[in-house]
Amino acid sequence: MAQSFPVPRTCPFAPPDDYGRLREEAPLVRTRLPGGDVWLVTRHAEAQQVLTDPRVSTDPMTPGHPMAAFSERPPTEEELRVRTRFQAGQFIDMDPPEHGVYRRMLIPEFTVRRIREMRPGIQETVDLLIDEMLKQGSSADLVEAFGLAVPSLVICRLLGVPYADHDFFQSRTRQLIGAGPGGSEDSFGAVTEIWDYLDGLIAEAERKPGDDLVGRLVTARRETGELSHDALVGMTFLLLVAGHETTANMIPLGVHTLLRDPAQLAALRADPDGWPAAVEELLRYHSIVDWVAFDRVATEDMEIGGQAVRAGEGMFVLGASANRDPRVFDRPDEFDIRRGARNHVAFGYGVHQCLGQNLARAELEIAYRTLFERIPGLRVVGEDDELPFKYDSVIFGLRALPVAW
Repeated sequence: MAQSFPVPRTCPFAPPDDYGRLREEAPLVRTRLPGGDVWLVTRHAEAQQVLTDPRVSTDPMTPGHPMAAFSERPPTEEELRVRTRFQAGQFIDMDPPEHGVYRRMLIPEFTVRRIREMRPGIQETVDLLIDEMLKQGSSADLVEAFGLAVPSLVICRLLGVPYADHDFFQSRTRQLIGAGPGGSEDSFGAVTEIWDYLDGLIAEAERKPGDDLVGRLVTARRETGELSHDALVGMTFLLLVAGHETTANMIPLGVHTLLRDPAQLAALRADPDGWPAAVEELLRYHSIVDWVAFDRVATEDMEIGGQAVRAGEGMFVLGASANRDPRVFDRPDEFDIRRGARNHVAFGYGVHQCLGQNLARAELEIAYRTLFERIPGLRVVGEDDELPFKYDSVIFGLRALPVAW
């Protein structure tokens, strides 16, 4: 019998219940979706193979791509037309060599050195937000006051998006991410609204480029004809959504996890040099993106983990399962800030590994460290079963986290 999918999470500290069983059953397990069968990749080694093999495509227009299997019918001509427009510049959905062209344009903006230069600005942002929380009293919703605000301010500053508009793209992004794998009319509307907003932003930058990432791309790329207007809009869309939503979910989720483990939190307070390793463990432990960014399709017949996969067969890599694989991680279900395992796949693997991972690490490290240093009495208000975890969302997190001090 085929495994049902997606499998919902039921615990804030664990992947879906079935993942352990599936991982032990086989490295690839068949699942049935409305539009056809798809492979689930359950183990770490096979996940890395799928994410690096040149015979595997990430392009959603490739026949057999697994996201299409969520629908019982093929897209209409109008849907294809709109989808084609919105694919411009979305290099996460492109295969080499086209993918590399776009990625190379952005690499200088996300190097270790560039992020090191951004750290004082990130620190200033975090401090200002904590100042505001303390000024408001002795309690807050950490999601609204801090988790959403930190990456919003950082990505707005990086891209040149006016922070006054952050409420707009935050609400539309939540609408988009919360729609589920099959999408919805609301999610389509959210994409259109964000796209139209950025269309105007890019048009203004083309008239008068600023000293920000968008301005630099316009100056260096548009004037040479390397990027179309729509491609610039698509690249900015991708950076805005991806650079905001994942970090916004990880900040409160990580705070909640550490507050529930006072011994490990005390160790970090005593030795702040341990924060980078703690961030890696939080990323591995929660794997909040899981499968949604790891949708692939075989373009040739191949073998993965001893399983024959035919050309045109779709695959979802289960990141949350791969990151709990006991073949790679000792005691994988335990949260251990000293694990030091950077071989997790929370940021993906291979040529499509998250371009902004250095920025995300810096934001998380500075946010966690500063919050616990400045508010030593921070505590969660309420029990786990009372907290609104996003069990129904394609990106896991919290809708709210009431805290006090």
